[in-house]
Amino acid sequence: MKIIVPMAGIGSRLRPHTLTVPKPLTVIAGKPIVQRLVEDISSVIDEEIDEIAFIIGPAKKGFPENTTATLLQIANELGAKGNVYVQEEALGTAHALFCAKNSLFGPCVVAYADTLFKADFKLDANADGAIWVKQVADPSAFGVVKLDNGFITDFVEKPQEFVSDLAIIGIYYFKDGDRVRNEIKYLIDNDLKENNEYQLTNVLETLKSEGAKFIPGTVNTWMDCGKKDPTVDTNKQVLEFEYKAGNNLVSKDVVLENSEIIQPCYIGENVVLKNTKIGPYVSLGSNSVIENAAITNSLIQSNVTISNANLDNAMIGNHAKFNGKFTSVSIGDYTELT
Repeated sequence: MKIIVPMAGIGSRLRPHTLTVPKPLTVIAGKPIVQRLVEDISSVIDEEIDEIAFIIGPAKKGFPENTTATLLQIANELGAKGNVYVQEEALGTAHALFCAKNSLFGPCVVAYADTLFKADFKLDANADGAIWVKQVADPSAFGVVKLDNGFITDFVEKPQEFVSDLAIIGIYYFKDGDRVRNEIKYLIDNDLKENNEYQLTNVLETLKSEGAKFIPGTVNTWMDCGKKDPTVDTNKQVLEFEYKAGNNLVSKDVVLENSEIIQPCYIGENVVLKNTKIGPYVSLGSNSVIENAAITNSLIQSNVTISNANLDNAMIGNHAKFNGKFTSVSIGDYTELT
């Protein structure tokens, strides 16, 4: 089984944090978003993953030189071969997938790296395909699927009138990746675009019309990492899941000086806390120093210095320095507010 992860978007809605770090590599509770994504998929598939292919954007769009090495390490930690492809131009979801055409064959899961999920179902590998969905209150903002007798009959993009409340979350299983690759090639060869892009939903419609049967894969929790506030909330939910699973995410070498950690929290290595109360729902990266502060429900990266602060619903990037009385802040890498 292969996992293919298109992640070439620039993540503009999460700026300034994505100016130096691609959104899928933003660290949530100690792990990059994309690593948590492929780990969750692996647990649902319950099959050996032999390859993970990542589709990234070019360096000129904010993908640093070490991106490839980081992604290959993520694949290696799951015992899989890693491949990294580059989508030089943003031409749609199907085009992004076609950039990994050399990996698009046989059974595979395609997961767009904008989201995290929790699910307790197991994938039926005998189905032609599966599309992960989540019931939502307002389906008009999403692509949705219609069902009949347990099979998907229609794909509807952002319906203005109610047809279904099962939103597509951007994760798909294909039993035959070769058919998907050939259908995308047909779109590109014949320049069949929708809104000036090659869309995966058009490929799904064609496969369905040719007799492919798709089933839904329902998730219990769908976590968004598109903007600052939803990303901080995703961090909170991941910490809650980890804590309930009995996982201690606080490093053993944390230095506490008149300080308190209220679980659940992630605290990285070589962190010093002085006259500080951390938590609940705080992720704090390694090599950071926090002094005279109270921090709750916040996502803070590595090598950060914070003093005289009262923070809630905050997101702070790597190598940042913050000294002040603001609360719901969003500070990118290497920023100093002192």
